[in-house]
Amino acid sequence: MPASPPPLLRDLGEWELLQRLAAYAPPGQLDDDAALLCERDGRTLVVNTDVLVEGVHFSDATMGPADLGWRAAAANLSDLAAMGCRQVVGLTVGLVAPGDTPWPWVDGVYTGLSEALGRYGGVLLGGDCSSGGQRLLAITALGHLGPGPIRRGDGRPGDALLSTGPHGLSRLGLALLQERPAPTRADLAPALAERAVNAHRRPLPRLDAVAALAASQPAQGPWRVGGTDSSDGLLAAVTAIARASGCQARLRRGALPLDAAMAGLPEAQGWCLSGGEDFELVLALEPTWARALVAALPGASLIGELRASGSGTCGSAPETTVFWQESGEPIGGSEGWCHFRR
Repeated sequence: MPASPPPLLRDLGEWELLQRLAAYAPPGQLDDDAALLCERDGRTLVVNTDVLVEGVHFSDATMGPADLGWRAAAANLSDLAAMGCRQVVGLTVGLVAPGDTPWPWVDGVYTGLSEALGRYGGVLLGGDCSSGGQRLLAITALGHLGPGPIRRGDGRPGDALLSTGPHGLSRLGLALLQERPAPTRADLAPALAERAVNAHRRPLPRLDAVAALAASQPAQGPWRVGGTDSSDGLLAAVTAIARASGCQARLRRGALPLDAAMAGLPEAQGWCLSGGEDFELVLALEPTWARALVAALPGASLIGELRASGSGTCGSAPETTVFWQESGEPIGGSEGWCHFRR
């Protein structure tokens, strides 16, 4: 009997691929978006690597080179924030590009990278360049951990779920830049259109939220923070926290973190849940701490809670993790971006 063909990456998808690759690393090393390394002086260094590929993560049709450089830095700094970093050490940059790439494009990318580092701290530490058939940026970011780590698997039943800011703006910005689908700039208030385009081209990593998290920690309470960033979408972030923590999640439909000006769009709920690339933090915290953080951090809001696994709707699929709090119904739709299946 002939052997069955091996699975392709498109069959596995990004998350199954990462689970398989985890077998080559120490236990738990690939559970989050960055690695923790202990330095000789006792501080913890956080290291993250991200790759941006032309046609997958960026296009000349939607952003210029300086915006791409900023966005590349911001995506990596967001992963540092999602692990609990407050201080950026710097970035290394690997650049792959065809030989006919104009120098001003490269100059613009590094200008945007430098602008982001100028705002958030850190320096360009080094990197490499290579010719190739497709433009690509491979960035490694390094930062120092704050008071404690943020891990996807550190949520507990009873924790409040919160978002540090609105979701869906980046996806709206992409739609406006691509002029599809639906809303055009003429359909929207100019201020909303500007916020959406800026959210897509120049996202802001929430290192400030980590500082507010530390400042709002209840006295004598332990440091235990579940969380991740929402680069792959709000629903994907909540799902990742709930599954890693062995919980189910309940989201309040009436508390979805939407920019009030886009709430009336028919796409608003779907883009809020699964639009992706908003780079906010989604956290699971003891409720008293969560309320204190929301009070201290403008734009943050409570969006739901974690519950013990198995408390979902009767008859729901066992892999279902996130439900509407009001009805108990599973939340359908895409869980966000998944590489190799798009």
